[in-house]
Amino acid sequence: MEERYIPSQVEPKWQEYWKNTQLFKVEEDSSREKYYLLEMFPYPSGKIHMGHVRNYTIGDVVVRYKRMRGFNVIHPMGWDAFGMPAENAAIDNNTHPAAWTYDNIRAMRAQLKKMGFSYDWDREIATCRPEYYRWEQWLFLKMLEKGMAYRKESYVNWCEKCQTVLANEQVEQDKCWRCSQVVQQKKLWQWFFKITDYSEDLLLHCDQLPGWPDNVTTMQKNWIGKSVGAALDFKVEGSDEVINVFTTRPDTIFGATFMCLAPEHPLVETLSRGTDQEAAVNNFVEKVSRQERSAEGIEKYEKEGVFTGTYCINPATGEKIPVYTANFVLMGYGTGAIMSVPSGDQRDFDFARKYGLEIRVVVQPEGEILDGATMTEAYTGRGIMINSGQFNGMDSKEAIEKMADWLEASGIGKRAVSFRLRDWGISRQRYWGTPIPVIHCPSCGVVPVPETDLPIILPEDANLLAKGQSPLPTLDYFARTTCPACGREDAKRDTDTMDTFVESSWYYLRYCSPRYDKGMFDPKAVEYWMPVDQYIGGVEHAVLHLLYSRYFLRVLNTLGLVPFKEPFTRLLTQGMVCKETMTCPEHGYLFPEQGEKQDGNLVCTMCGKDVDVGRVIKMSKSKKNVVNPNELLEKYGADVTRLFCLFAAPPERDLEWSEDGVEGSNRFVNRVWRLALTCMETIQGVDAYKGPADSLKGDQAKELYIKANQTIQKVTADIETNFHFNTAIAAVMELVNAMYTIELEKADDELKSVIWFCLENVLLLLSPIIPHFCEELFAHMGNKGSILEQPWPEFRKDSMQTDEVVVVVQVNGKLRAKFSMGADSNEDDIKAAALGDSRIVKYIEGKEIRKIIVIRKKQTLVNIVV
Repeated sequence: MEERYIPSQVEPKWQEYWKNTQLFKVEEDSSREKYYLLEMFPYPSGKIHMGHVRNYTIGDVVVRYKRMRGFNVIHPMGWDAFGMPAENAAIDNNTHPAAWTYDNIRAMRAQLKKMGFSYDWDREIATCRPEYYRWEQWLFLKMLEKGMAYRKESYVNWCEKCQTVLANEQVEQDKCWRCSQVVQQKKLWQWFFKITDYSEDLLLHCDQLPGWPDNVTTMQKNWIGKSVGAALDFKVEGSDEVINVFTTRPDTIFGATFMCLAPEHPLVETLSRGTDQEAAVNNFVEKVSRQERSAEGIEKYEKEGVFTGTYCINPATGEKIPVYTANFVLMGYGTGAIMSVPSGDQRDFDFARKYGLEIRVVVQPEGEILDGATMTEAYTGRGIMINSGQFNGMDSKEAIEKMADWLEASGIGKRAVSFRLRDWGISRQRYWGTPIPVIHCPSCGVVPVPETDLPIILPEDANLLAKGQSPLPTLDYFARTTCPACGREDAKRDTDTMDTFVESSWYYLRYCSPRYDKGMFDPKAVEYWMPVDQYIGGVEHAVLHLLYSRYFLRVLNTLGLVPFKEPFTRLLTQGMVCKETMTCPEHGYLFPEQGEKQDGNLVCTMCGKDVDVGRVIKMSKSKKNVVNPNELLEKYGADVTRLFCLFAAPPERDLEWSEDGVEGSNRFVNRVWRLALTCMETIQGVDAYKGPADSLKGDQAKELYIKANQTIQKVTADIETNFHFNTAIAAVMELVNAMYTIELEKADDELKSVIWFCLENVLLLLSPIIPHFCEELFAHMGNKGSILEQPWPEFRKDSMQTDEVVVVVQVNGKLRAKFSMGADSNEDDIKAAALGDSRIVKYIEGKEIRKIIVIRKKQTLVNIVV
């Protein structure tokens, strides 16, 4: 054997072995307990980045561990291959999206295989393949048939740069989630999925996902946004039209002196048509369509509005009040109409003052008298009702219920619930996506494509138009078709494609039976494998992919296709990979290799000027603070790369890139390698000791054996309970250090048998983390087959004796956790254990740790200051 670990000799060898033996291939087996682990699949950009490496390494460790624990483990991989990311990249590289996507899939597949990830490649899928999206089209038809999908003309989020509509969830701070262009409002015919049918159920089950991080369920709750109040109808004067309003403050209805509609509200155009205000309203609506339209965005603009030329009737007072359209009203909240009570809402107050509208006080503080004419700001607190008919003198909080009773009894309104969540607009005016399976006939209108005609295949020979515009409407051979209902030959296919998140909303089901051709999935396979036991991916998808996936499973449940509602039992949102930025005064941001040390200074390799090292932030191409995984694989190999990703930080926290950290991981790997070589050269013909510690005669042997059993317990607990691989690795490092203290040449057979036991278990414990390395050494120890086929080591309870101390952990002086540790644990181990404790994580997550104080007495006190 070589004196050092040489990855280029070892890693390809074992990757070929795993492939030839089909070690990672799995089938349903009712006699074994299943375990489904899934990482969010990538879109094929052409290169894996360090975020991929970390994410997939975390998953791979868990998979290998679970296999050794006897589970029947499914671990699939595929490609989120449709959508704007792939199409925009293809345009930027002057190539076709299909060629770009398939070439990138080949490149990324090769990269993932070089990392040694234990995927069952027989289950590989690509969402751009007709055999995949055929079933998506089939489901669309079923949803259309059941009223779960519909088409309407409405104002939608439009990205001019990407030339397409965006769902509300794809607008981040008023900008496109992909290109950061400010989103505009545009009126278009669009297809929608009725996700709002499940608002209450999606919200309710947020509290029934104990395996999910609290921050993710909180984000979903906030996005769904349930509000309790009343629904009211304001009749339009001289018309049959009615303005529907939702309010959380029905107690203030007597103070509603005007009505405000969102500029996108469908009644704005209707009410102003034919009035003297028509032109002014149209100009205002056009102006607002170019502004940012979100709760945060509207605060940037002065509150403005235009009178529509129409009045409506306040149902409580019988008074006619003017109807305005205003830029501070959002169509995405409530009904897009606000009964404006300027005395009780600051925005309404500012608007009323600007346009000279009445301010009528209906709630005033007890013991005070407010006058609408002299008020300087709205009063939003609790108080006594005035100017409110029979409710005068009543406490405003009590009046909410009484008023709701009266509204219902009088037929004016009713108790109601409103949700922020809006139906999911799935139409995209782009080429690279799943064709929507409907036909537009001049005689029949919208006609579903017959199921027998599926899939409607996206023509992959189409040439893209300028600015990314879809060529589908211009392709007569695709767009022109025969109506399946009446036979007319001038019917047109729908040339929009589906949002890419439709594909990723059900892919986890397809993995269960990827070659099944009788439906979306084989029901028996789904019954065995689903739900996903552990899902791993970024928190940025909390109200995109994760919410949509939960919705899709409810649709499938309603259609009787699956017997459950939630797709993912446990969710891990891994932290980001971060690195400091480097900037040159002449060349701006620099890649890591563009800075080098000269005479103790960091200088730019292109101009020699001093480089400024900035703060540590998420790795990104735009800031150039990226590390190429290929360079790491070339220099260190897969296992050292994996080890660093796992040892540098717990999975849920950000990982700060460190060249020294990678070198440290490399040193540890070679330290174990040298130890193994020495043991194999020195210890011959001795079986590993596996009895109780008390039967050992030598103190060294007994102490080392106890240490090994403690390590097995520690590593098992760290992986099983919270995936804290960093502390698990630290525990193995301690055992290796203890083994290095033994003089093998002087060891008797008893001590040698304990050392052999320790070496075997070091390799078994490390095998999920650095698998190629451990396979190689395990084979050289004389073992047959793969180390992955060995059972996970079990510690002996009768060999755990040690003096222990109680560790008390405080966060900012408040007691948060207690646990026991060995009395000989060093301070770093105690800190790591405290930071890794699940009871502590929730109090420190996302916060800056200023210092950690350890005080060692009869009890060990740890105070974490955040």
